[in-house]
Amino acid sequence: MKSVIKTAALLGAAWGTLAAVPAIAQTADQGAGTTAATGDQAAPQEGLGEITVTAERRSENLNRVPVSVGVVSGQDIRAFQQGGEDILALSGRVPGLYAETTTGRIFPRFYIRGLGNIDFYLGASQPVSIIQDDVVLEHVVLKSNPVFDVDQVEVLRGPQGSLFGRNTTAGIIKFDTIKPTQSFQSRATASIGSYNTISMDAGVGGPLIRDVLAFRLSALVQHRDNWVDNVYSGPSADGTLTPKKDAMGGFTERDVRLQLLLTPTDTLSFNLSGHARWYDGTSTLFHRGALKKGSNDVSAEPRDRVALDEGRDNPQSYDTQGASLRAAWDLGAAELTSITAYETTAGFSKGDTDGGAAANFPVNGVPNGYGLSQGQVRGLDQWTQEVRLASTGSGPFKWQVGGIYFDSRDITDFYQRAFLIGANPNNWVRLHDVNTSWGVFGQVSYQATDRLTLTAGGRISEDTKRTQLLRTADSAAGVSTYRGRRDVRLSDTQPSWDLSALYEVNPNLNVYVRAAQGFRGPTIQGRSAVFNSDFTTANSETNLSFETGFKSKLFDNTLRLNAAAFAYRVKGIQLNGNDSDGNGVLFNADKAVAYGLEADAQWLPVRNLALSAGVSLLHSEIRDNRVFAQTCGLNGVQVCTVLDPFVTRTVFGANAYFAQINGNPLPNAPEYNVNVAAKYDIPLANQGKAFISTDWNIQGYTNFVLYRTKEFTSNGNFEGGLSIGYSAPNDDWSLSVFARNITNEKNLKGVIENYMAAVFNEPRIIGISFSGKYR
Repeated sequence: MKSVIKTAALLGAAWGTLAAVPAIAQTADQGAGTTAATGDQAAPQEGLGEITVTAERRSENLNRVPVSVGVVSGQDIRAFQQGGEDILALSGRVPGLYAETTTGRIFPRFYIRGLGNIDFYLGASQPVSIIQDDVVLEHVVLKSNPVFDVDQVEVLRGPQGSLFGRNTTAGIIKFDTIKPTQSFQSRATASIGSYNTISMDAGVGGPLIRDVLAFRLSALVQHRDNWVDNVYSGPSADGTLTPKKDAMGGFTERDVRLQLLLTPTDTLSFNLSGHARWYDGTSTLFHRGALKKGSNDVSAEPRDRVALDEGRDNPQSYDTQGASLRAAWDLGAAELTSITAYETTAGFSKGDTDGGAAANFPVNGVPNGYGLSQGQVRGLDQWTQEVRLASTGSGPFKWQVGGIYFDSRDITDFYQRAFLIGANPNNWVRLHDVNTSWGVFGQVSYQATDRLTLTAGGRISEDTKRTQLLRTADSAAGVSTYRGRRDVRLSDTQPSWDLSALYEVNPNLNVYVRAAQGFRGPTIQGRSAVFNSDFTTANSETNLSFETGFKSKLFDNTLRLNAAAFAYRVKGIQLNGNDSDGNGVLFNADKAVAYGLEADAQWLPVRNLALSAGVSLLHSEIRDNRVFAQTCGLNGVQVCTVLDPFVTRTVFGANAYFAQINGNPLPNAPEYNVNVAAKYDIPLANQGKAFISTDWNIQGYTNFVLYRTKEFTSNGNFEGGLSIGYSAPNDDWSLSVFARNITNEKNLKGVIENYMAAVFNEPRIIGISFSGKYR
């Protein structure tokens, strides 16, 4: 009931506010982005618009930035999410970017140029940083904060450290929301579709005191009914009643954000932002036995049915709040900026870990599997403070210096009930994770000639992590059998740097080269204690990267073509495998190397037609002939087809198989990814227009785990979208019918190895969408 009341209240407030203006709003097109052809407006007839980015902490033309940057406009991301999708809708929309989850909407995992982290531990670190409105979000739950009323998304590929947030070895995804302005404007997009999927993304703002105080109120509401049946019939350890129709698969997302912009003088500004999130939904559904030995074909597995004897229908629920204050003081020759931010979240996610009834999947005649699994963040507090001083002039020499302090603390519970030991009320642990970090950074840029600009940046960072075991997984008699360390602290201090040169061949063509080194601090995996196993740890990793590319505008500004070639080496790369319990195990390998190519283009070949395309090619390889990863196995039986050389070891009295992973690709690193989009407008007599747009994404060979198998891979996954509709004159409003995953592809997106379980993509959603704007 509380959930219904919150949803109704937020809907009422958002629509009530917008009702005060003559029309609902949608932000004007910010220019043709990486996927501009999917937006609600065609590109301007005079040519492609300019793209402005803040990849170097100042507003610059994309073509003048010596960094590989992918851009998605706000209207494009809203088009991708009109079927209720979350932040994972960005996957494959920018060359080199991939995203997935095996823990539902609250735990996205991001990969840039193949570099990411498959760890499902709530305290896991990732080599991809998320930054929303200049605030770094490090905890995996905070990284799931929804994207709404957004202006632009920028993906900075390769190591970053000189300017943004904390260190990162893979890259940054930066979300910039629409800010308060001194003119009244509003926008909204609303849709309804299959499974009673409802989505509304809206924002309204303007002056409260002319030239002194302005506001922006933004809201997101998404909902989908449960649509997956639980067909298990039999005894259930947790008392869940089965079978049950429409037991899971749904969600309700409610988000609100209020920004206040105070400008007491011409040189001083304060932007105060506060946001809240209330989310209830379903954790990832694992389809046990969907993969058969020797094949990765999952076509026979129904998408809308599972047979779970545990998990209480896999619920998850999180509440998140946060606030930030950005103060800027123009000192004339320089601007001083301070960003203070606080984020907090609490919630849980539970589910049937093995993806099915253990009794239905015996191994050697013995039921095998783990039942109810639960991760719960009892409380998370993240504080960040950043101060930056940057030059403001237009001269040939530009500079900026700054510092950041980061402090994140959380209390987390993990619970795991094994089928063979029944309902042990003590099979849970409590952990206290603390992560602190500080960094001092700077960058200088000098225009050496009319055509050549040189840039250099550096940072010194210290990253410290500490995990304390507050409660052990005691036996039913209250006896602790844990023998590992209960308090682990790791710390490291490392430099990061980047050097680049940008050369203007002519006003429409720039070429650049860049070298950079990034750093990711040491990591602790504490969840192992739920099985009375010791913590596992990994030392710091560093990434040395080189890239060269060009950025161009061709054919009278009707074609934008950007491309980059890159190569990198990650020394001491942090990897995550599984043990015999299916629990994550951290370790370092000697190194990983990768090289590849990225390109994106936007083209206006004829009047009223806009095309766009992006492609990424990647070869990645783990190099360490001393490192082995434990493979799939139940009761000493290898249940999948391992293609690597492997050895047998005895673990807990049973055979376990360890594969040599030297030469294997990084997990979740597609060998290629292609996205294409097109939009055609048909002008009408009333100055309005009919339109049709479509977008498609194709993903190449992807290995989901560290070792090579016949089963745990995908190759050729694709999805498409289609929209047909009408736009009023000046694009004041539009109405369309749409389909996401129009062919209803059932793509394999993840696996649970020991149980040959599959994770699928989102189902087909067909619906109606309405958008409007007023300014």
